[in-house]
Order: sequence, then C-alpha cells, then structure tokens
Amino acid sequence: MSKVVPGRYTARMEGSFAVFMIGMRVNKLWAIPKWWPVFAAMNPMLRELYAHPELGFLSSTFHLSWRGLTLVQYWKSFEHLEKYAREAPNHLKAWRDFNRKVGASGVVGIYHETYLIPEGQYECLYSNMPVFGLAKAGSHEPATGRRETASGRLERTDGP
Repeated sequence: MSKVVPGRYTARMEGSFAVFMIGMRVNKLWAIPKWWPVFAAMNPMLRELYAHPELGFLSSTFHLSWRGLTLVQYWKSFEHLEKYAREAPNHLKAWRDFNRKVGASGVVGIYHETYLIPEGQYECLYSNMPVFGLAKAGSHEPATGRRETASGRLERTDGP
C-alpha cells in the first residue's frame, strides 16, 4: 500500500500533456473465456510502458469496479500515445485478438477517451493522499501560497 502523505498537495506538469482513459466493461459475466483475455491484456502493456519511459508514458492509475476496469493514463503528448497504439506489438496483438475473438458479440465492451491538456490548464488537490494521479505523473508539490486554491492553481487569482 502506498504511503499517505499528510497535508495538502498539488501537481505540476511541465508543458502540455495528454490524459488517456481506457477501460473495459463485462456485459455477460458468465462468458469468462471471452472477457478474461481482454482484462489480462492490460498487464503486459503496462509493464512495457513502465519499462520504457522513452515511449512517452508517464504514469497510470486504475479503478476496479464489479463489472470492469478503468485506467487513467498520463502521456507526454498525444503523438506519443498514438505512436504506441499504432506500433507497439503488445497493443497491436491485444487489439487484433479483441476484434477476432470478441468483435461485436456484446460480451465485453471497451472504451477510451483522450484529453489534450494545454500547459497550465489543469488543477488538482491531494489532501492526506499517497502520491497519486497527476502528482505521480509530474511533480508532487505543497499546495501553499497562490497554489492553495483552485483559482490560484489555475493562475486566475493570486491565492487565498
């Protein structure tokens, strides 16, 4: 379990970046042979991404629900994300396997959303949390001074 950092913190990212949400939803629980490979395909890709920072992947968090999984990923740029999606053997294999074995059967759904974040156009707060989310992808910094409020973190005011 990650160590809780007492106090109020925020994150800082240098430059623009991309947030990529990807997940799956099990629609037919009894069809384990169809949805389990989709679930299992995530781990090799994450291992590859963490082992090769030059690919542009920064960090990921996951959220498990009783019907599925969502990963929130942080990337240096959309171009890095797209290059990985189009060229990485682990991703290409998972995508081909999904289309061949599941396709439009409705057994399991997959989704993704991509957000392009211009420099300085984000804000976040972590209070009594482990280093998490954007703070894990960038730098974890005290939310003090002008960074105490959401408006201050977005540089819309001078702080509290």
